[in-house]
Amino acid sequence: MASGFFALLDDIAALMDDMALATKVATRKTAGILGDDLAVNAEKATGFLAERELPILWAITKGSLINKLIIVPIALLLNGFFPAAITFILLLGGCYLAYEGAEKIIEYFLHKAHKNNQQVSVESREQKPAVDAEKAKVKSAITTDFILSIEIVIIALGTVAAEDTLIQIATVSAVAFLATVGVYGLVALIVRMDDAGYKLIKRSNSNGWLASLGRGLVGALPVVIRILNVVGTLALLLVAGGIFVHNIEYLHHLFPALPDWVKELGVGLVVGLVLAGMMALFKAFRGGAKTSVS
Repeated sequence: MASGFFALLDDIAALMDDMALATKVATRKTAGILGDDLAVNAEKATGFLAERELPILWAITKGSLINKLIIVPIALLLNGFFPAAITFILLLGGCYLAYEGAEKIIEYFLHKAHKNNQQVSVESREQKPAVDAEKAKVKSAITTDFILSIEIVIIALGTVAAEDTLIQIATVSAVAFLATVGVYGLVALIVRMDDAGYKLIKRSNSNGWLASLGRGLVGALPVVIRILNVVGTLALLLVAGGIFVHNIEYLHHLFPALPDWVKELGVGLVVGLVLAGMMALFKAFRGGAKTSVS
């Protein structure tokens, strides 16, 4: 009886070792997409009032956890019964990420033109409460997180595709949880850099190396945010391009001499610009149709 109990413990220990090793490998495989996820979400979590940053970040984090709770079981079921659907879902997600990245680039280059052509009054600004802007940005962040989470879960699942079902479930769940906690924990540290800097300045009475460090943190935050804006946009296009290149055979073999990141960035940008152009035409057509009806 005792020997059977200890044999069971040995089996559990071996299973835990297998899970730990599989999780380590899967986390390493998803490191690149996690870096992109960090850049994108840090960019989306900034730009709010200081007292609203953490509540909004917590709302995005909860949305990310819900995303994982939806994606993980669906991915496991599809992998077991209908694996072709995973590729289709990835391509749809890639279209969304490419469109969003291209839209950011278009907005950047056309910002001055929009500013000159659009006369926005103070009254019209007041009609759109800050809470509406917060909700819109949180919704956008959670939607983008959903697409990136699919990519993370699929990559993690691919590393343990040959393992037992229990190891697959444990590994993918662990990677999904670690991705959410790790990414949004780092995002929280980034967006609170200035508060930490102000506290250091206050504690040191504006003198000494602590004050210098504090002033450095406060001054660095705007630079970090601008860098994250650029990196986040590039990350959207790279992730989208990577989805297309790795799942469409023609694109995978296209321009073999090019470095992978150049090909992925180019494909993501081209797809995004095409989709942005189609969306602009659709909006113009719909606007013209409404005008003719009225």
